Amino acid sequence: MTARGLTPELLIRAYAAGVFPMADRRDEARLRWIDPPMRGIIPLEAFHVPRRLLRTVRHGDFDVRCDTAFDTVIRACADTRPETWINDDIIRAYGALQAEDLAHSVECWRDGELVGGLYGVSLGAAFFGESMFSLETDASKVALVHLVARLIAGQFTLLDVQFVTPHLERFGAIEIPRVEYQAKLADALEREAVFQREGGGGVGAALGALRQSITQTS
Repeated sequence: MTARGLTPELLIRAYAAGVFPMADRRDEARLRWIDPPMRGIIPLEAFHVPRRLLRTVRHGDFDVRCDTAFDTVIRACADTRPETWINDDIIRAYGALQAEDLAHSVECWRDGELVGGLYGVSLGAAFFGESMFSLETDASKVALVHLVARLIAGQFTLLDVQFVTPHLERFGAIEIPRVEYQAKLADALEREAVFQREGGGGVGAALGALRQSITQTS
């Protein structure tokens, strides 16, 4: 299909079915629907924060915000990659999804400048991580830690990262077969979860628990 046919309703149906769209390049008008035989996830209960990164999180080097610059985040994810799958129509469609409170960004700011972040889609108790970018060391990694804390605080059960990379393996990402993924997805879609934009309360407790788990295993 062409990217211009991409709508929030179609995206919701696709994610609920376990597939996601990609363009082959920024100027490509057509989309491919991806349903890999092995799916990358990060088990939230086994999320791992490298010790050096934990110090960065603890020191509060970045001002972490959510959903204050979604369009800027997704455009930065496209612009910082020489060969991106995010074209302008994908940017438009996901922006419309964010307006319906079904897509979210986690952003790292320093001195009023956006220096890193990530975005993804939220359905039921599943969060589908799409892309991240970083203009400063560790900015996107800190965003990922804060995302996981928010998912834990909001009662999410599934963090889908699509494909496992060496970068994500450091955080505990694993591959599971499609049939196992579909079972986890079906279970997550039956549950209720709330994306936690604010950093206090349950998010602070979840961050504290992540820090404690690293302390105990280091």
